[in-house]
Amino acid sequence: MLEIFTSALVTFFVAIDPPGVAPIFASLTNGAPKAHKRAMAIKSVVIASGVLLGFALAGGWLLEAMHISLDAFRIAGGVLLFLMALEMIFEKRTERREERAEGIIEEHDEHPERWDDISVFPMAIPMLAGPGAIATVMLYMSDAGGWMEKGVVLGSAGVILVICLITFLAIGPVMRVIGDSMAAMITRILGVILAALAAQFIIDGILGALVNAHV
Repeated sequence: MLEIFTSALVTFFVAIDPPGVAPIFASLTNGAPKAHKRAMAIKSVVIASGVLLGFALAGGWLLEAMHISLDAFRIAGGVLLFLMALEMIFEKRTERREERAEGIIEEHDEHPERWDDISVFPMAIPMLAGPGAIATVMLYMSDAGGWMEKGVVLGSAGVILVICLITFLAIGPVMRVIGDSMAAMITRILGVILAALAAQFIIDGILGALVNAHV
């Protein structure tokens, strides 16, 4: 159980990337009242949790309904996570997130009298519950042997989302501590780890497909 929890915890941390998401939340809520920041932090994490829980519980049924084998999903999920890892290493993911944030900030500058609700888009989807996090929760839930292991997977995802919530609620001090340079460095290191995990998913999927083909 500890091995499953540790593996899932690391993968979710890399896929959701709290150090990379924190600067985006800070820029989107810069100058906003504390009450608005607090509301956006709570709503974004709650919505992201609901999205990931939905895919975690219904993901297996969805694969069966679409006649997609678990090995095929492992390979596809591994490729998706590997592409995400490359974007993290070369900072393409950060650039794309910043472009989304800049677009929303520009819209707010046109109407400075109100603060937009950023909890659903872009914070919950795709910042927190993006394709990588969704693929991760579906992969681990599909590999889980029973409800106890599934609970461990959900618990690991919950830990990372709680970390995101705490980070958002204390975004001012957090950004003063890590800064943009430190966040970029952490994101690149996490990208290398995610690339290795993605490669393992692909290898497991290929080996599983070959074994099933000879059965």
